Amino acid sequence: MPARLALLAPFLSPSVRGNAVTVERIARGLRARGVELRVWDLSVAPESLVEAEVGAWRPALIHAFHAWRAGPLALRLARRAELPLVVTLTGTDANHDLLDPARAAVVRRVLEGAARVTVFHAAIAARVLGVLPDFAGRLVVVPQAARLEAQEAFDFAGRFPLPPGALLFVFPAAVRMVKGPLLPLGPLARLAARRPALRLLYAGPILDPDLGEALLRELAGRPWARHVGAVPHAQMASLYARADVVLNCSLSEGGMANSILEALSLGRAVLASDIEGNRSLVEDGVTGLLFRDAAELEAQAERLAGDPALRGRLGAAGQALVTARFPGAREIDGYLDVYRSLAPASA
Repeated sequence: MPARLALLAPFLSPSVRGNAVTVERIARGLRARGVELRVWDLSVAPESLVEAEVGAWRPALIHAFHAWRAGPLALRLARRAELPLVVTLTGTDANHDLLDPARAAVVRRVLEGAARVTVFHAAIAARVLGVLPDFAGRLVVVPQAARLEAQEAFDFAGRFPLPPGALLFVFPAAVRMVKGPLLPLGPLARLAARRPALRLLYAGPILDPDLGEALLRELAGRPWARHVGAVPHAQMASLYARADVVLNCSLSEGGMANSILEALSLGRAVLASDIEGNRSLVEDGVTGLLFRDAAELEAQAERLAGDPALRGRLGAAGQALVTARFPGAREIDGYLDVYRSLAPASA
């Protein structure tokens, strides 16, 4: 493994974005295996400072998480020091930026300069190879894992008091268009009219101000639903544990959503949009339920609301799936294999 690793991330804690959660989980796992590394948060550190500090750190390898946000600086640093570069593609990179006329050239330049490109699932690898077929020899699938170590209690009493017997749906995602935050309001409003115990909790920062305003306007007339803002990752296990159903309404995902992995790891029932990324974890009727439109969302939510045994069965199957196929050791092994292939002399 490399003597030293420089990891460039678009966000770190206190951000609760999926990228921050993933990078910090990977960094903890690598350190536990003896990798000497430093992580730079590009959302707070100016590029000049990162350049100076990475140069002083003298890494054997540079790993950029997010091709568009971290890739250009990482590529510049890797070329300057003649170091191998690893780039991890996120969902935004693969599903949007790689095809966006305004961003595609930058993303492709970064990928062309990388010694290895990692993705979270074979479906994303196929998507990338459909655009860049020459990358087959450099593309590596490293599945994500779920890791919820810190245990802090979520303050339901202060942030969203629940009545006795509440049936809680949790929507754990940042408020941005790709996450589809407005989609469940209509279907669940109809369901709440039939089931007054239903509650809907949105947990995540508002990243799209206009969409956030629209969501808050909609919630103002729905006392059974509330947006509680960002929730520290240390409190997410507590929040999931109280959830009866965890929702994912994304339009696209980068192979597997942290929220679904984490919810399944705790045995929660998941109701997710029927998209390629979600199908990597949710098999309809086995490890969760899928929906294709608002009508199916309402019908599937009705099934889950009225059948605690179904929720329990799906949650148990999802938990077994994550335990068997997505353990933390597998994720770290995958990155160590990539690093060893590029920096064998420092092993």
